Amino acid sequence: MSDADARTGRAGSNTDVDAVVVGAGFSGLYMLHRLRERGYDVQVYEKGDGVGGTWYWNTYPGARCDSESHIYCYSFSDEIRETWEWTERYPEQPEILEYLNYVADELDLRRDIAFEREVESATYDEDAGTWTVALADGEVVETRFFITGVGCLSEPFKPDFDGLDEFEGEWHHTSRWPDEGVDFSDKHVGVIGTGSTGIQFISETGGKAEHLTVFQRTPNYAVPARNRPLEDDEYEEIRANYDEIWEKARDSRLGMPFDHEHYSAASLSEEEIRETLEDRWQQGGFRFLHAFEPGHVLTNMEVNAVVSEFIREKIRAKVDDPETAEKLVPSDHPYGAKRPPMDYNDYYRTYNRDDVSLVDVSDDGEPIERVTARGIQTTADEYDLDVIVFATGFDAMTGAILAMDIEGRDGLTMQEKWADGPRTYLGLMTRGFPNLFTITGPQSPSVLTNMPLSIEQHVEWIEDCIGYMDEHGHDTIEPTEASETQWVTNTNMLADNMLFSEADSWYRGDNVPGKTAVFTPFPGGLDMYRDICDRVARDDYDGFEFSDAADAPLPEQ
Repeated sequence: MSDADARTGRAGSNTDVDAVVVGAGFSGLYMLHRLRERGYDVQVYEKGDGVGGTWYWNTYPGARCDSESHIYCYSFSDEIRETWEWTERYPEQPEILEYLNYVADELDLRRDIAFEREVESATYDEDAGTWTVALADGEVVETRFFITGVGCLSEPFKPDFDGLDEFEGEWHHTSRWPDEGVDFSDKHVGVIGTGSTGIQFISETGGKAEHLTVFQRTPNYAVPARNRPLEDDEYEEIRANYDEIWEKARDSRLGMPFDHEHYSAASLSEEEIRETLEDRWQQGGFRFLHAFEPGHVLTNMEVNAVVSEFIREKIRAKVDDPETAEKLVPSDHPYGAKRPPMDYNDYYRTYNRDDVSLVDVSDDGEPIERVTARGIQTTADEYDLDVIVFATGFDAMTGAILAMDIEGRDGLTMQEKWADGPRTYLGLMTRGFPNLFTITGPQSPSVLTNMPLSIEQHVEWIEDCIGYMDEHGHDTIEPTEASETQWVTNTNMLADNMLFSEADSWYRGDNVPGKTAVFTPFPGGLDMYRDICDRVARDDYDGFEFSDAADAPLPEQ
């Protein structure tokens, strides 16, 4: 931006905009809308050529949301929810992307979004109280607030297999799928990974390739989603009750408006527990996890053992070959200790096909040694392949933030600050990085909840905080050392008292070699977290400290 475009910031120093927001997904779009409505100048930078965030990048076959469509959307606009109508219980990627484009157009957001512009670095100027944001094309922008809306699952992780550059076929990562798609007909396809993405891809691709070979390290508990089209009268009922739906969702642990059959299973017989589970199995999706209060399932090992075995029996019943079935049955972690995947398209029965095979590449099976010119070499065999698909997930929670070179006060980088795991207060801010907000950052509920509701809560809290700062003449904000330390301690303590510690998972960064293993989301639930954030704001942002501009007006008495 030219000097003529610069404006005077709160501290009296020249800035180009009040706020720079990185990312144009659910987070960035709403942050732009809220700050712009309050009168701030906002610039969003998006490295893709369109809006959508994770739903712009993840276009692989079978990509679909695991939250039900009527709650996987914004709640803030009555007009948008009255004019938009979802077609299925669980929306596919193209429909979610269409929705976000619709929102961007309805709110006229594109005029403040710069597409195909990647943020490389952000450096804090302590004297000026501003951030210098540098883009990959060389442009430099000065801003008062730097806000990341880069998503929790957006930085792809591809294992560094030896020999990949020798492979004579084609390979793709699911989160960077070619725009033109991939033709699997008459090809031998190998897919590495059986998490949520892998399950979606395998279900969709089985039968479309000449042969599909699945390389599985860890099996997962996939619960049937029971997807179906939404009927007109059903959607009208949803619209008529939306206020109640959103209120119930906001006051829940997972950000979902589902009642549980029983709070606890402690007083029930095993037969009664199984009857409850069978009813919820037929309902499908996260309603199954709500058979009992989700926190109860994730803290009581005895109850979880019954739930886990119930799912194992369902898996065995679907797979014809007993040996294959046992490979697909999880035995190394409790249900819910990892992200619970959904089965949209009869995933387990895919393995009953003659043109689909399963290879156990765990340490107890035949681990992958390398990629060869012809395919994949394990310790036991070489598998000839034309296409290799990496469904290996993401460097979750921190990867996309750390991909930017962020430098705070006294030259401290975010990579240094988070070297032993993320340190935040409320998942919103990090000490040493004033005026830097992270929407659904690490140590916030984020991926343990229905994401749009967590995003809305964060965006609205950030907007209110910035408004409070200007009303009271504050120039910068950051957490105190004590509040940050206490928040990290509390998050870890809550996680240690739940079953998350019983699994290696991307929640803990276990999927990325060399990454410090620490539980990254806040596991206390959206309801608890919202209450904490509200209390912090009511108490004049307890746990934060402000600096005031020399020429800032005193607050009214």
